[in-house]
Amino acid sequence: MSDASGSATAATGVATARDHTEPAGALRRGWRRVRRRPVSVLGGAIVLLFVATALGAPWIARTDPAATDWSQIRKPPSAAHPFGTDDLGRDAFTRVVWGSRVSMQAGVLSILLAIAVGVPLGLVAGYYGGALDQVIMRLTDAWLAFPFLILAIGLVTIMGPSLTNATIAIGLGATPTYIRLTRGLVLATAAEDYVQGARALGAGDARLMARHILPNIFSTLLVQATVSIPIAIIAEAVLSFLGLGVQPPTPSWGTMLNAAQQFLDSAPWMAWWPGVAIFVLTLSFNLAGDGLRDLLDPKDY
Repeated sequence: MSDASGSATAATGVATARDHTEPAGALRRGWRRVRRRPVSVLGGAIVLLFVATALGAPWIARTDPAATDWSQIRKPPSAAHPFGTDDLGRDAFTRVVWGSRVSMQAGVLSILLAIAVGVPLGLVAGYYGGALDQVIMRLTDAWLAFPFLILAIGLVTIMGPSLTNATIAIGLGATPTYIRLTRGLVLATAAEDYVQGARALGAGDARLMARHILPNIFSTLLVQATVSIPIAIIAEAVLSFLGLGVQPPTPSWGTMLNAAQQFLDSAPWMAWWPGVAIFVLTLSFNLAGDGLRDLLDPKDY
């Protein structure tokens, strides 16, 4: 009897140890895969650098981004103005730094809005199916019939130009992607044995969705978010370029490009820096997303 008890205790201890070591081992394998792709690590580091720049803008660029100096109009890069000045004598470096706040806010908050709206709808549609699924998916198909950017422009035109309205419009434009993605993931996950077993043991719908389905689709949704954020950043720049996003004199990479288009021959640096910032940030998000996918799903493909 004591031998049986000892064996059961040992088996329990082994199972517990395995439960604790398997996630850590999976993360270690994922990290090894990420390290084989140094460009992904570099992309993640650049994204963190932009995040730090956005958060630390008041300390990095201490001058007022809207302050004009009529004696410094369209001056090329120099020690006093590393990125040069614009057509109103404003320091381009300061405006690029403060513009990173606008881009990060629009990119991150709009995708959080899309996730907050799209994931619950996709979860309900995939889990319950039937007529509810048909209604949600037909509305989603109609939603997707409008091109993303055209839909965002239309919504901002209706709501009025501002950063808040641009963020809402971009988020609503990205929502159908998360509805369809979540629904597909839920259909696949709900058929797994562990979900069926939990249902057989009496778990309710809310518990199944919150404890057994959502945690297992979270990594895919997170990777999708890293792909969607750069698209949202570009969309905000386009809206601001068209005068539908951030309004002057608030600095935005899109408004900076709009002002620079008249001076491409005489002051090309006005377009260099916001253009480079948009390119580098969006590329870095995509590279970081590739590494994140390997970290969260460390399989040998």
